[in-house]
Amino acid sequence: MSRPVPWIPVVLYGAVLLGGVYYAAIGPGPGVRTAGYVALLGALIALDRREWRVTPGVVFALRVVLLCGVAVLDESGLSRVLFVLVPFLAFFAYGPTVAIGLGIGCVVALAGAFTLSVPHWQVRAEYIGDLLMFALGVVLALAMAAVAVREQQARARLEGTLAQVAELSAARERNRLAREIHDSLGHHLTAIGIQLEKAEAFASLDPESSAQAVSHARWSANRALEEVRASVRTLGPESESEPAGLSRALADLVHHLDGGSRRITLETSGVERRPLLVLYRAAQEGLTNACRHSAATEIRVDIAYDERGARLEVADNGVGFGPGDEGFGLAGLRERVRLAEGTLAVDSSSDGTVLTIEVPW
Repeated sequence: MSRPVPWIPVVLYGAVLLGGVYYAAIGPGPGVRTAGYVALLGALIALDRREWRVTPGVVFALRVVLLCGVAVLDESGLSRVLFVLVPFLAFFAYGPTVAIGLGIGCVVALAGAFTLSVPHWQVRAEYIGDLLMFALGVVLALAMAAVAVREQQARARLEGTLAQVAELSAARERNRLAREIHDSLGHHLTAIGIQLEKAEAFASLDPESSAQAVSHARWSANRALEEVRASVRTLGPESESEPAGLSRALADLVHHLDGGSRRITLETSGVERRPLLVLYRAAQEGLTNACRHSAATEIRVDIAYDERGARLEVADNGVGFGPGDEGFGLAGLRERVRLAEGTLAVDSSSDGTVLTIEVPW
């Protein structure tokens, strides 16, 4: 149920109260009827000033009874204007059909009251004018109620839309943060595993290579911690977290993964205009998948720059995967590339996998 505009009834009650008291003061003088008149209007004002834990029909019926009491005690005739509130308030409680019916009923009731109390009122201009003004007041009250209801409905829809936007924004930010942590942390955990395997394999055969592998694993662990902290701290646009130089960052990445049973090479051509985080994350995802899942022994990372943008290719000689085997990492990477207005292609077979990313500047 819509709520009525609270100030309209109170303003009408106050105006009729002042007008009735003024009429009594300059006319017959205040008396018992005036006191009752004031008391009933005060009760109406109090009724509209608080919330009632009863059905709307009970409050509406009580309001109509009080209005009738005010009309009986009114000596000035001003109280008839209050009956425009009957269809006005009914619009909020019961809807437009009931409100229009009550509005017509109020106009007919006033005409009937004139017929019973004023002989030949139909030919007296003042009463015809009063009836027409009352009918116009009913129409205006219904129109105002309709506008108020539409405004409340529009506000409710807007609040619902804003709530959905806020929820979607929060979900998108959570997804972005989850993707960021997955891409960076997943890669570094893979790198740590690879280097620890190498350290274990070379522990007795080549202590120097084993120590170097442990050092690389420690670097990956520290780097993972730094990237997780940065992701949680910034929660901002991806451009704020871009590496200082993509080529240098990729060289560092390859250096700490290369070795053991895998050979990783990096080729760079062209001039880098600015670092692109999406390509760095793509390289991380490609290297992680190649090292963790494909059993590849040869992995090649090529990055080429030109005037239009950058192109990254990660190729391996592993076992490949099927179209339905893409995991969360590749799905997140596709979203990253889409937001960067780039393209992503994956060509995987039993002879290996080629991941290709193109991103404009």
